[in-house]
Amino acid sequence: MADIEEPQYKIIAKEGDFELRDYAPYIVAEVVVEGDRDSAVNAGFRMLAGYIFGGNTSQSKIAMTAPVTQSKGEKIEMTAPVTQTGSGPSWVIRFMMPQTYTMSTLPKPDDERITLKQFKSRRVAVLKFSGLWTEGNLNARREELAAIIIHKSLKPKDEATYAFYDPPWKPFFWRRNEVMQEIEGR
Repeated sequence: MADIEEPQYKIIAKEGDFELRDYAPYIVAEVVVEGDRDSAVNAGFRMLAGYIFGGNTSQSKIAMTAPVTQSKGEKIEMTAPVTQTGSGPSWVIRFMMPQTYTMSTLPKPDDERITLKQFKSRRVAVLKFSGLWTEGNLNARREELAAIIIHKSLKPKDEATYAFYDPPWKPFFWRRNEVMQEIEGR
């Protein structure tokens, strides 16, 4: 998927499938969805796809980017910009926006569950892997990254994020996937 825009970063350290990266700032469209991971990711993907395919105030199409990311969310109170109800776990699903946009030039989503968010520069520990997107595989990779972070005396922030670069119809053994963990400091 060489023609798909990805966030800009600089590799600070690399060892096998592990990389420590410094990311440049970027903007995402995100949605928080309650439920099990598969259902939440599918629902969130559909909402965000609707936004970039014209479900916005200017009815503009926005280019698809990679990766699509997902991370465990937190319960959000009713007064927050994105509201969720229910007692199940929540997931944050994100699409990166093309770098030609700023927060002021992106069209407003028609779906009020979608928010636009600016990420500042940040350092991220990343473990690259291929394979199926099963709970077992994702949890094993997250735990593997956590062990590397401890071994390297890095200090993690927030929840780990899963990043998926390829469509589900691509053979699993060729898929480009990552588990990412923001790290304190730069």
